[in-house]
Amino acid sequence: MTINLDDKGLRSIIDNYDFYFIDLWGVIHNGIELHKKAIEALVEITKAKKNYVLLTNAPRPNSTVKIFLEKMGLEKVMREKVYTSGEAALTYLRTNHTSQNFFHIGPPRDFDLFLDFKDKKKENINKCDYLLCTGLYDQYDKDLDYYKKLLSSSISKKMICTNPDLIVDRGKKREYCAGSVAKVFENLGGNVIYFGKPYPEVYNQTIKIKDKKKVIAIGDNLNTDIKGAINMNYDSLLITNGIHKEEISKLGISEVLKNYGVNTTFLQSELKW
Repeated sequence: MTINLDDKGLRSIIDNYDFYFIDLWGVIHNGIELHKKAIEALVEITKAKKNYVLLTNAPRPNSTVKIFLEKMGLEKVMREKVYTSGEAALTYLRTNHTSQNFFHIGPPRDFDLFLDFKDKKKENINKCDYLLCTGLYDQYDKDLDYYKKLLSSSISKKMICTNPDLIVDRGKKREYCAGSVAKVFENLGGNVIYFGKPYPEVYNQTIKIKDKKKVIAIGDNLNTDIKGAINMNYDSLLITNGIHKEEISKLGISEVLKNYGVNTTFLQSELKW
């Protein structure tokens, strides 16, 4: 049975857990500004001597996201808790693919992800060994059919996707993410290696959790945050005013959870102490 924490707050379960995986986009900020009550919750988690990681499906290195959060006004002690899907992918790429040529699918601003092996980037998709997807091109950020045409002759190649999210809300604007392009590629018959929630590798890279520690994952995305918690056998807290806000308002939480084939331990309209 899912328990609503809107009245009791996060404080009511703080002693039940040793470690917190907390999503960034949709929980701590909306892409434009920080959520004040969520920041207050982070302060209180620290006061309670609990540890946490701000685990995000951002297709960029940790350092880049920390700079973004600094500009947004997040304190350094909190920024140091960040771990990204991009960082997890970068660890894999450095180990396995620095000698291979790749074709980049995504905006120019994601360039820092492959800065160490930029000389291996090919402008012709037919001359690459693998595809590196970090997002959508700025000029084709709403047209998934473009990617169907682009990728149709390259399904024999492997795609590495650095953000499994399908969509994200930047303020009140909804945008496609790399996961939507990867889904197009999979539908064509291509093979995708994902880095980020809900896949175990990104959790395992952040910190070694001892068996006796009780862990909870907090996020607003049922496909990534909540499914990731389920995959890792963690409890979960769904933030309902995030990516699924309209669905929940229209159908109700029980029906939405059923539609996605998941369950969550707790829910809260926004992360608050």
